[in-house]
Amino acid sequence: MNITAQMVKELRDKTGAGMMDAKKALVETDGDMEKAIEVLRQKGMASADKKMGRIAAEGLIASAVTDTCGAMVEVNCETDFVAKNEEFKELAKCLAEGVAEKNPADVDAFLNSNCPKCGKAISEVIKEKIASIGEKITFRRFVRYEGNTATYIHNGKIGVLIQTDKKDAELMNDICLHIASSAPEFISRSEIPQSVIDHETEIEMGKEDLQKKPEAIRAKIVEGRVNKLMSHRCLLEQPFIKNPDITVGQLIEGKLTIKAFTRYMLGEGIEKKQENFAEEVMSQVKG
Repeated sequence: MNITAQMVKELRDKTGAGMMDAKKALVETDGDMEKAIEVLRQKGMASADKKMGRIAAEGLIASAVTDTCGAMVEVNCETDFVAKNEEFKELAKCLAEGVAEKNPADVDAFLNSNCPKCGKAISEVIKEKIASIGEKITFRRFVRYEGNTATYIHNGKIGVLIQTDKKDAELMNDICLHIASSAPEFISRSEIPQSVIDHETEIEMGKEDLQKKPEAIRAKIVEGRVNKLMSHRCLLEQPFIKNPDITVGQLIEGKLTIKAFTRYMLGEGIEKKQENFAEEVMSQVKG
């Protein structure tokens, strides 16, 4: 298979690996992107802070919290300029409030429902904004929790919504800030699917630094590594961002229980149009 420069760039963006390492991994896996990522991880060449599939897209994360529920939405547009537009900000806020009020079953159900403020279908309200603003606008996703909720939005780019058994505004806000910063995937170890643990174990077992060690020792080392990886992904086991001497679990012990949380990163997983500005300028010169 022909390994293109674009494929190498995509793998580098996803893993943080060097250009030659990325190309070798793609050649080794015959262009299979997911397998190439695993090869790089096994060789320790993938940066831990790179998130697979995270490709920026424009828009806003917005939320709305009432005494009885909380909602968070992602609304996308084409440029950062429009995302900063007051009209677009107002739309995102309105959609978050609409989700909180209506409790829709899914995105399509919400788009087909009527706007609480003007009575028009939500889909029509968005179409009108597209005509007014002049860019494609999409309502991508939402989450809604009943009961005690709290939210934190960081510059419209990262959003957190949590649900707890009790109301403690200050503590709930701290938890939201922590989730925004530390990006846990699960509340506790019991939520992690066995398939996730098995997958990480397989990757660790394949790492080059362990290949010459006896099987029993290798298994013990891998168990420790996977255990550490899993603790980093669990909210209750993470060191609290404001005081790393204690975990989030220790912070909330006896005070409240976290029932659920959602963290949105703007544009996560959305493929953006690849633009070659050099070619664009040359085409204009030739024209």
